[in-house]
Amino acid sequence: MVEYKKIEAGDLGIVFLRRNPCARRYLLRVENGHVYATIPAYGNERELLSFLNEQHDRLLHILQKASKRLMFDENTEFRTYTFSLQIIRSSLDNIYSTLREDVLYISCPLQTDFSDEQIQEKLRKIIENTLRYEAKRILPVRLKELAEKHGFQYTSVKINNSRTHWGSCTARKSINLSLSVMLLPEHLLDYILLHELCHTVEMNHGERFWSLMNKVTDGKVARFRKEMKSYRML
Repeated sequence: MVEYKKIEAGDLGIVFLRRNPCARRYLLRVENGHVYATIPAYGNERELLSFLNEQHDRLLHILQKASKRLMFDENTEFRTYTFSLQIIRSSLDNIYSTLREDVLYISCPLQTDFSDEQIQEKLRKIIENTLRYEAKRILPVRLKELAEKHGFQYTSVKINNSRTHWGSCTARKSINLSLSVMLLPEHLLDYILLHELCHTVEMNHGERFWSLMNKVTDGKVARFRKEMKSYRML
């Protein structure tokens, strides 16, 4: 079991530190509402704290977004591109789930305390796994359709669980898509895919990129960008 040292870091809360002799650089990540820091073999805690201070605003932003995540219970209304969610209480002793006829049913014991963060994490994991399954089923096919329609070429597509980027494209024209894209309505789902396909031609967000985006979205980029602000990732 990995052992962490705990330090108090002001508005970042408790930060968990560990030393990893295999790490090549200082690493920071946010998981389950906490910051986790890795010190490489050559590093020391003083330099780690300096790096933590440099990354303070970014980490605080991620923590604040995570704290606003939707809490799931039997009254939650949650709809994705391919399925809706229904949480129910039952006499069963454990949490079970099944995806049937475009509905993800999650059955929880009668005494379930939905305010318990561990329960929330279990529910999120079930939803995340279902989203990943659906994303792998839907997104590569739709990406191929849009690429063929507009004359784009890409080398590969991967699905990840990024909570900071809807998608990305490498210089090798490899496209990465967050499974959270499945939380968007169809026209915005296409907008994200087209955004990454345009990056196979224009790697930056310069004038030529947005001109190309306007071309493939029939001049609706401004509207779609504004609409995207009302959606958040899982």
